Amino acid sequence: MKDTGVDRLPQPFRALIIEPVLQLRGDAGQQDLRGNRSPEARLEEAIGLSAAINLQIIHSGVVKVNNPKPGTLFGEGKVSELAGMVASEDLDLVVIDHPLSPVQQRNLERRLKTKVIDRTGLILEIFGDRARTKEGRLQVDLAHLTWQKSRLVRSWTHLERQRGGAGFMGGPGETQIEADRRQIQDRIIALQKQLESVRRTRDLHRKKRKKIPQPVVALVGYTNAGKSTLFNRLTESDVFAKDLLFATLDPTLRKVTLPHGKEIILSDTVGFISDLPTHLVAAFRATLEEVLEADLILHVRDISHPDSDAQAEDVKKTLDELGVDALTGAPVIEVWNKIDCLDAAYREKLLAEAGDDGPVSVSALTGAGVEQLSSRIDRFIAQHDDIMSVSLPVAEGALLAKLYQMSEVLNRVDGEDVVTAEVRVSDKQRGPFRDQFSQYVQPESDTAD
Repeated sequence: MKDTGVDRLPQPFRALIIEPVLQLRGDAGQQDLRGNRSPEARLEEAIGLSAAINLQIIHSGVVKVNNPKPGTLFGEGKVSELAGMVASEDLDLVVIDHPLSPVQQRNLERRLKTKVIDRTGLILEIFGDRARTKEGRLQVDLAHLTWQKSRLVRSWTHLERQRGGAGFMGGPGETQIEADRRQIQDRIIALQKQLESVRRTRDLHRKKRKKIPQPVVALVGYTNAGKSTLFNRLTESDVFAKDLLFATLDPTLRKVTLPHGKEIILSDTVGFISDLPTHLVAAFRATLEEVLEADLILHVRDISHPDSDAQAEDVKKTLDELGVDALTGAPVIEVWNKIDCLDAAYREKLLAEAGDDGPVSVSALTGAGVEQLSSRIDRFIAQHDDIMSVSLPVAEGALLAKLYQMSEVLNRVDGEDVVTAEVRVSDKQRGPFRDQFSQYVQPESDTAD
């Protein structure tokens, strides 16, 4: 928000959103270098990103760039046209939905006479606005400073205000735009040390969670796919969920009870997005490591979105960067969300085709298919469990109570002297359970009889 005077309320930044289409000329004619989705869809996403920080979008459009200029990206005619639009509409900001080099950003700001940010800068602005916890602020500040390290000295020497985690709308007040590269690097090192402390704390929390029987199930997906809404539906909680890109930034964990009584820990993480900068993934690694430690990953997809397949590829690419793949990472179940946005016939077809191995179709908003998803998670968690028969003396009341704590009692027969129970023991509890009850567990041959 910009301050328009003491007697007037602050006004939103007036912005122009540009979606460049860089084309490559070949034998088959001109081809879009980012052809995995349409330019119109990318522009719509950029508008959604801008709306996430309440920019007032005055104009937006797709601009074809046949011969990208190293100094300004666009040709001379297009730069002059944009400069005229900025002047006539009194625009405060131009968003270029494409990576800009420091030189391109500096030259465009000089020619357009207004602030210019690229896609990376826009994502960082949103993250800076969304971060609420200390860890989130540390990660945003680190990502922002790493990105601006080569830009602060060379590009924006005419600016005098402070910059930092929240970018052109303000910063944490610790790093000034005129700070030299050494000061920036010192700040980056300090942030990295603080984040390392956060990582160690998270490691301790994970080690504690590994000592308890509950498996960890992580939600991942493209931003705005409905992860937080599904999280709220499964956990019956009230985590902030809105039809807004990057509505959730900080991770949230809740305990969930599955249909057969087994408990899991469900983790909601930040949404992914296309062209997510590598250094941004690295900065948020402490948060995203929750995915690496999960026993099961639910990949939530907005199946109603026209670019759902391309979004799924972007998520898989980010998971690969984190080290989660089909061979070394946790198993992944695809969850096709927002089926309430599909026509009734196709929606019923998806729900009817739900099997044991394929995607699970749900509507987190209406609750359709959520029971099937819970059952699917339940079956997956139970597939590595052991079924055992235990005989305990009736007098061992405390031990019987412990049995209920460490296992799922499937069947129980009370005799005069002995209580015989058939129990399901999770993979995580197998070792501790046998340490506690080994002398009371019946041999498999006896169980079979």
